[in-house]
Amino acid sequence: MRARELGRKSVVVGDRVGLVGDTSGAAGALARIVRIAERRSVLRRTAEDDATTAEGRLERVVVANADQLVIVSALADPPPRTGFIDRCLVAAYDAGIEPLLCLTKADLAGPEQVLGYYTELELPYVLVRPDSDLDALRALLSGRVSVMVGHSGVGKSTLVNRLVPEAARAVGVVSAIGRGRHTSTSAVALRLPPAPGVDGDPGWIIDTPGVRSFGLAHVSAESLLHGFADLVEATVDCPPNCPHTADAADCALDAGVAAGKADPRRLASYRRLLSSRSGEGDPRGEADQRNPGDPLAGS
Repeated sequence: MRARELGRKSVVVGDRVGLVGDTSGAAGALARIVRIAERRSVLRRTAEDDATTAEGRLERVVVANADQLVIVSALADPPPRTGFIDRCLVAAYDAGIEPLLCLTKADLAGPEQVLGYYTELELPYVLVRPDSDLDALRALLSGRVSVMVGHSGVGKSTLVNRLVPEAARAVGVVSAIGRGRHTSTSAVALRLPPAPGVDGDPGWIIDTPGVRSFGLAHVSAESLLHGFADLVEATVDCPPNCPHTADAADCALDAGVAAGKADPRRLASYRRLLSSRSGEGDPRGEADQRNPGDPLAGS
């Protein structure tokens, strides 16, 4: 229960709280939350990118106090969407959380296209197959509070069940049109079991429901660039207060791409996010959109 004194202050998964009452955890025990500690980090998302809309103004706190954002993406069935991964990277950097890319279903397709897209970022990643051990992933989760996000159907809940067998998270299937069905309906924090022969804190994972979009209305236009560190060098030659949009006069990003300093696909993704902020795009429908020049571009 939450103490009346807290008013409308919400409690989210990952919060550190003060309790009074019976804290034994036994069946029927009753305790009250009387204090919420200051949050070290807050991962947020909105339903839309445009802050002038009702959906864009509605911020949803995904999790508090996470150290790491594990972006789970399948390499096939459903295919990877680098646009969605880009959004998660922006949200992670804005929250001060380190990102980790977890590529599942590596038995169905290779990771070359996805990793090539992020080669300039040196983004940490791990590959997962149904028959592979999870030692590399466990090592990256150890001692941290990690929140897992991803589209429905990418194998997130299956992965959680392999990491924490007693979790018994519901597992769904991918439909004939390549879309996952929502199986997890609420975020839950799970203590990782100790690894054999390894001392220290094994860490926590927070499983979240599958999402169709990751709105970024809460992130300023200037901060969007934090998720595109590979484009920053090219902006040095931009005029002051350059909006970096495609129609911006003297924007140096196009020249940087032409000179081979940046990947044109990365610039296109960044500008799609800028356009969405002005209401020119609909993040709820981007999951079904493709850039004809980039089969991975959907969000």
